[in-house]
Amino acid sequence: MFNNNYGQSYQEQRMQQLMEQKQMRDFMRMYSTLVARCFNDCVDDFTSNKLSDRELSCTSRCALKNMKLNERVGQRFAEESAKLMEDQAKMAQ
Repeated sequence: MFNNNYGQSYQEQRMQQLMEQKQMRDFMRMYSTLVARCFNDCVDDFTSNKLSDRELSCTSRCALKNMKLNERVGQRFAEESAKLMEDQAKMAQ
């Protein structure tokens, strides 16, 4: 019996670690995509080692827009997940 509880605890810890690793990979992928998209869309003058005012403004708007988009997608996902769980609970009754 002790081994079973230990095994469950280990499995839960391992699952938690895997979920955290996946979240980190997803975050890094999102960040890399954001950087690449905003750089490609906004930066076009390579004659200076600094961003022009236009490039700086464009990258700021681009980053903000993409962060808001990702936030909204996360909210919608949470809403849909809650609805799905609610529907499953109703069907189980």
